[in-house]
Amino acid sequence: MLVALLAGAAHAQQEAPVVVSGTVADEATRAALLDRLRIVYGASRVVDQLTVGTVAAPANWNDYVARLINPDLKLIKGGQLKVEGSNVSLRGDVANEEQRQKIAGNIAASLNPSYTVNNGLRVAVSQQGVLDAALADRIIEFESGKATLTDAGMQVLDQMSAAMQKLKGVKVEVIGHTDNAGSRAGNLSLSQARAEAVKAYIVGKGIAAETIAVSGEGPDRPVADNRTPEGKARNRRIEFKVIQ
Repeated sequence: MLVALLAGAAHAQQEAPVVVSGTVADEATRAALLDRLRIVYGASRVVDQLTVGTVAAPANWNDYVARLINPDLKLIKGGQLKVEGSNVSLRGDVANEEQRQKIAGNIAASLNPSYTVNNGLRVAVSQQGVLDAALADRIIEFESGKATLTDAGMQVLDQMSAAMQKLKGVKVEVIGHTDNAGSRAGNLSLSQARAEAVKAYIVGKGIAAETIAVSGEGPDRPVADNRTPEGKARNRRIEFKVIQ
C-alpha cells in the first residue's frame, strides 16, 4: 500500500511538504517511488515515511504507480493519493472542473482495466468567491448622506458575517464607495465612515477586529454611469476584498 499526502497551501515562503507513507514489497520499490516523487515535487519537499514489508502487489505495480506520480498531482492542494493493490483513490482540491476531469481521466488512461479509480477530487471554492456569493451583487444601504446602516443594510451584513465566519480568520478589506454627487473630499470622508460602520457591525457579530481593514475610495472607482440614477445607486456600495 502506498499513501502520498499531497501538498497543501504554501506557508510563508516555504512550500508545503509531500508526505509518503505505507508499506512496499522491497527496498528497490521504495527507492524508485521516492525518486519519482522527488522528480515531480523536488527533493526538499518529500517526507519519507515508507516501510518495507510483506505485501502482495499486482503485476507491474511499480510501473503503474510511477505513472500515477506525475506533474498533474501538483495541481491538487491538501490531497491524498492512496494505492492499495489495484485500487486507486484520489482526493483533494483543484481549481476548476476541467482540472478535476483531466487529472482523473489521465490517471485512468495510464492504468490497465483491472485497476479501479475512485475520483474524490473536488473543485475548491475560493475565499473571495465565498464573500462574493454572500453579497450577491446587493447594495448595503445607508441612510442618505450618512454612515448609518438601514435595516436592509444590516440584514445583508448579517449574511456577510456568517460567510466571513467560514473563512476562519482570513483578512478582509472593507472598502467604501460613493457616487460623484457633492465634493470629492466629502465623499472620501463619507465612504471611509461607512466602511468603518460596516466593520463595527460585523465585529459586533463576532468577526475579529484585527482581521478587518477599512478604506474609503469615495467617487474614484465607479462601476456604473454616474449620469443615471441607477448608475449612482450602483456606485454607492461597500466592497469586500480578501487580502492576499
